[in-house]
Amino acid sequence: MSDIRVVIVDDDFAVAQVNRAFVDAQPGFAVVAEAHTGEAALAAIERHRPQLVLLDVYLPDLGGLDVLRRLRAEGDDVEVIAVTAARDLDTVRRARQLGVRHYLVKPFSGASLVERLDDVRRGIAAERAAPRAALDQRGIDRVLGASAGTITARRVALPKGLSPVSLERVAAGLADCPADASAAEIAEALGMSRVSARRYLEHLVATGAAEVAPRYGSAGRPEHRYRMPRR
Repeated sequence: MSDIRVVIVDDDFAVAQVNRAFVDAQPGFAVVAEAHTGEAALAAIERHRPQLVLLDVYLPDLGGLDVLRRLRAEGDDVEVIAVTAARDLDTVRRARQLGVRHYLVKPFSGASLVERLDDVRRGIAAERAAPRAALDQRGIDRVLGASAGTITARRVALPKGLSPVSLERVAAGLADCPADASAAEIAEALGMSRVSARRYLEHLVATGAAEVAPRYGSAGRPEHRYRMPRR
């Protein structure tokens, strides 16, 4: 299988270079262009026709989501990994509506990016292997499921009262923590109630997407500390 062509879009030249070097080092991927503005991104994507774009949301002219909106309006279904500091609910929701299935909040670990790249690789391989005739349910699940790298896509069903977007936010907030965090700390960082944050964190624990351990202080009940699973 030929390498997956990638365009890196980031307004920070140094970050773009780091991402380029990292992606190029992964087997099966080849960065074909960098862009540092929205207009340059559109031009690079039109010229190189990549299969994957690492897309920043904050750009000096067109926002990353505006770039993506134009691409979708033109019928371009290129896979996108959003790599951005944007973590507000509205941005995450609009990204999902535009078909973004992979969303990494800066700063993120190399392991997180590798996981998303692996998901993209599997999804593209599944699409290439799929027959051109109508798919059965198993074939559809293979194409959609193989390339869905988010926690939302992997879950079976959310408990009543929990939303997929908020689950993604809590998961991203927890992944962004250098070690572990309490429900109160996640709630403060994301601007939600502690009770809501704890419900999402407990769901992540129940599905194996997070771990929890008590921390005992000098007095009172132990505090639950959450973290992403150790690999």
